[in-house]
This record gives sequence, structure tokens and C-alpha cells, in this order.
Amino acid sequence: MLAIFLLSLNLRPVVAAIGSLAAPILGTTPIGSLGLGLLTTIPVFLIGLGAIYVRQIRAVLGERRDVAVGGLIIAASCLLRYWFDGAAGLILTASGAGIGIAIIRALTPSFAKRNYRAGIGRVIGVYSTGIVVGGAVAAGVAAHLASRLGWQGTLAAWSLPALSATVVWLLASRDARSEGGIDMVASVSASHSPHLWSNLRCWSLMIFFGVGTGAFMLAMAWIPPFYLGLQQPAERAGLLLSILTVVEAATALGVAAFVHHLPDRRGPLTFSLITVATGFAVLTMSPIALAIPAMVMLGVGIGILFPLSIIVAIDHIDDPTIAGNFTAIVQGGGYILASFVPLIAGGFRDVFSDLTHVWTLMAIGSIVMIAVAARFSPDSYVRFRNALHLRPAPRAARRELERMRA
Repeated sequence: MLAIFLLSLNLRPVVAAIGSLAAPILGTTPIGSLGLGLLTTIPVFLIGLGAIYVRQIRAVLGERRDVAVGGLIIAASCLLRYWFDGAAGLILTASGAGIGIAIIRALTPSFAKRNYRAGIGRVIGVYSTGIVVGGAVAAGVAAHLASRLGWQGTLAAWSLPALSATVVWLLASRDARSEGGIDMVASVSASHSPHLWSNLRCWSLMIFFGVGTGAFMLAMAWIPPFYLGLQQPAERAGLLLSILTVVEAATALGVAAFVHHLPDRRGPLTFSLITVATGFAVLTMSPIALAIPAMVMLGVGIGILFPLSIIVAIDHIDDPTIAGNFTAIVQGGGYILASFVPLIAGGFRDVFSDLTHVWTLMAIGSIVMIAVAARFSPDSYVRFRNALHLRPAPRAARRELERMRA
């Protein structure tokens, strides 16, 4: 469990630290705002591909060794940023780190489920907490470290925790159960479910997940540069992003504790979308005076929206295996869509020298998604299953699905 926690700490800093270091990066490289957005877009896009092709990734070396390879790739990519500090080098290392993150994020949950079974909820809680903590720390300390190490040294410093986590992982997982390897190649294609892609509900869930994830990626990439542009200290800009991520984590834990009391998810989904829209509206109208309330509102809204988007996808299918495949498609496509949000924001910033238009568009998009959420009724899940000709799952499979939802 310690190894999983240490690995998870390294899954956000590659993205989270960029926003806090935007000023020195833009001041010393010709990358521009569009290129800065690309440094967030690339890893998130690759995370999406990793979710869709998780079975193929698992078939290469197996879960245990693939996760170790992912950790080493993250460590190497971070270290290379000390020397490859030009625009091309930053994009190249962002791609490398994104591959490593995609591998670990795709395989760690299934590895944990295979080895912890009844305790999977506790392990995924530790794993999720590590992701949030890593992002919060990276955003909060990046500006302070840059004053001592330079922005190149700050980005490269994350190679140390990534390498250490990989070593601990290899030691801790020696006797663990791990699935995969070359013997899985034949079964990978057989387990594919192409008919899921042709269903309109799959696409609406994918877009819904993409908007919610895009809101968080937009905040992570551009809130620090936004406040730097308002002449706020770099340390305060990073602190505001840390507040958002901590509130998001606390809210997500609250969702996990109480979601089983609300089988119809439309009420909390609507509340979360209104809260996200209000947070972005506050950034447009009163970003300095109401900075902390804006961060709290965004953290609460995203903290509800992200886990519920996954839970709603799982709700649609009773069979655990097909539900897992379906959720991978929804998350993978959603991450790919979300990955373009920071890039588009960078383009807007280059054109308008401001992000107010982006906050406004994200607020409007969140309100529009309320109409989509209104269609996610429990009755619509039954119609979806009937359209796919899926029979009700056996009792044991339903119990397994309830554990997935938890």
C-alpha cells in the first residue's frame, strides 16, 4: 500500500507544476501560451489512450513490470527537463511523462483489485489521495523551489520521488498476484466490445466526463498564470491551486461516503455543475477579492462531478467485466476530449492576452451539461441495457459491481 501511495504521488506533478512556473517558462523559452497549454494537453491525452487500451498495455509485460516501467519513464522524463529546457524538449518530455503516467493509471486499480479484493476501497482511497496530494504539493511549492533551483531544476527534482517510488514498488510487489504478459495477447482482441462505441449514450457520457475533467485540467493549467497576470505573487497563485485540489479531494471522499443514499444521481450532478459554473463566473467578475471562495466552489463542484461521472457510467451496466470495459471507454474518450481544453485556453490567451473569455465559456458549458445530466435517470439505464441486449447479471456479479461503485 505504501508503494501504491508513493507511485500515485507522481501522477500529477508533471502537469500541476507547469501552471505555477508559467512566468519563468514563458520568459525564457519561445514556447508561448499555446505551447504551455500543450504541456498539459499531451499527458492528459495519453492518459485517455491508456484507459482505452488498458488490456493491450497489460499484455506487454504484465501489470507489475509495466507499472515499474511507467515509474522509470516518469523519472527519466522529469530528469531530462533539466537539460532539455527548450520548447521542443519540454514537449518531448511531457510526452514521455504522459506515457509513464498513462501506464500506471491504467494498471494500478486492477492490480490493487487483484491483490486486495475486499480491501480494494481502502487501497483506491489511498491511491486517489496520493494523486491529489502530489498535485497539491507540486502546485504549492513549485514557485518557492524555482527561486532556489530554477524552473528547470524544479521540474527535474520530481525524478527523485518517481525513482524512489519505483524501487519501493519492485520490492513490495515481488510476491504479488499480477496478470498479463505475452500469453494475454490473444485474449485482448477477444475481450473488445466495439458495439459500445456505436451507442449514443456512450458518447453523451464521454462528453459529460470530458467537460468535468476539462474543468479541472483548465484550472490546474491556467489558474496560476491567470493570477500571475493579475500581479499576484507566484506563491499565492500556487497556493490557490492547492486549495482547489485539497477541497476537491475532501469533497470526493464525502461523495464516496454518501453516494449510496442517492441512487438517482441527477440531483448532485446538477448541483455540481451549477457550483462549477458559479466558480468560473466568480473568476470572471471578482477574481482577486473572491479568489478563495472561487477555489472552494470549483473544488466542491469538481470533487462531486468527477467521481459521479464514473459512477453513472458504471450504473448503466450490471455485468462487472462489461461495466469495466464501458467505463474505460467513457474515461478514455473523456480524458482525450478534456486534454484539448488547456490547449484551447492557451490559444485564447495568445489572442486576447487574457483568460476571462475561457472562464466564461467553461461556465456556459457547465450549464449546458445540466441538460445532459437530466437524461441520466435510473430508467434510462434499463433502456440502455435493453438496447445492448444485455441480460441481468447473476447475484454474485451484482455484488462485485457494488464494490466497483464503492
